[in-house]
Amino acid sequence: MTKPWLLYGANGYTGALIATAAAEQGLRPILAGRNKAAIEALAGKLGLEHRVFGLEDAERAAAAIEGAALVLHTAGPFSATSEPMLTACLRSRAHYLDITGEIAVFEACKARDVEAKARGVVVLPGVGFDVVPSDCLARALAEALPGAVRLEMAFQALGSMSRGTLKTMLEHIGRGVQVRRGGKIETIAAGSLQRTIEFSGKPRTVVAIGWGDVSTAYHSTGIGDITVSMAMPPGQLRGLKVLGLLAPLLRRPTVIRLLQAIVGRAVHGPSEQVRESAHAELWGQATAADGRTVEGRLRTPEGYKTTVITALACVQRLLAGGVEAGYQTPSSAFGAGLVRELPGFSLEIGGVRVVGQA
Repeated sequence: MTKPWLLYGANGYTGALIATAAAEQGLRPILAGRNKAAIEALAGKLGLEHRVFGLEDAERAAAAIEGAALVLHTAGPFSATSEPMLTACLRSRAHYLDITGEIAVFEACKARDVEAKARGVVVLPGVGFDVVPSDCLARALAEALPGAVRLEMAFQALGSMSRGTLKTMLEHIGRGVQVRRGGKIETIAAGSLQRTIEFSGKPRTVVAIGWGDVSTAYHSTGIGDITVSMAMPPGQLRGLKVLGLLAPLLRRPTVIRLLQAIVGRAVHGPSEQVRESAHAELWGQATAADGRTVEGRLRTPEGYKTTVITALACVQRLLAGGVEAGYQTPSSAFGAGLVRELPGFSLEIGGVRVVGQA
């Protein structure tokens, strides 16, 4: 693979994991970000080229990524950074990838589909744990049950979160939860939609959350009713009720910034031991108008380890060519079979088990 590509936000928790894994695999990305000292230190450690620039000026950012075939954007919160980076990529005709899980960011990327096609640029957000595993599961279920009208998915992720992920969650925690009904995205009260799903042989209560598939699975499958839920222990379920009472307060920008500052000082992300030992399980069910259903399950490595694996897999496949320009989801770009080729992934659809590499 000789085409140059750029990893932006390389000094962040997830970005550094991806940069290290890329160097170990001989992929040699150009490391980039706004923190000069951190980027230079990481590039020196890994023996990689680097560039330092911010995203305040799209023209300067476009000039900084000139010559790169694609940009893997890992610097959140993507609600603030995705639009300027995507604009820079379109101007420089570099393919755009990111690791967002934010519904609004997916929808904003989709809105630039025509522009991206005209520029010959692939726009592929969500190449991490959000949303490669769930997007491929959704597409596999839709292919197993053509004409499905409802899609329900849930997951249990064992491990902890990075400061970037928690900061993003804080931006949305007071705004309710998004689901898709009749093809349109709607907001419901946090904690208001629950059910029981079995994970690892044990029943777990799952609660609807505003996961990225509310956007992406619709574009991948055409299914109009989509709900995504997450398994929560009893303590978190009780906490949801408290958050519901505090929702007006949690929507205030000053409160959000204060909480993000606390997270920035106190949270670092899961240790290497956790990343190597934990795992995630995903469940999905597609339902047809006549009531027929197909279920599927997908087991993956721990979430951040999954992000490293899936992001680099998408980079390599996109650099190899053959993906149509414009907005894409992981499964529309590479098919549901993408997860069958990845180490540590195990997919089961309708009782037929398909296992990835050991």
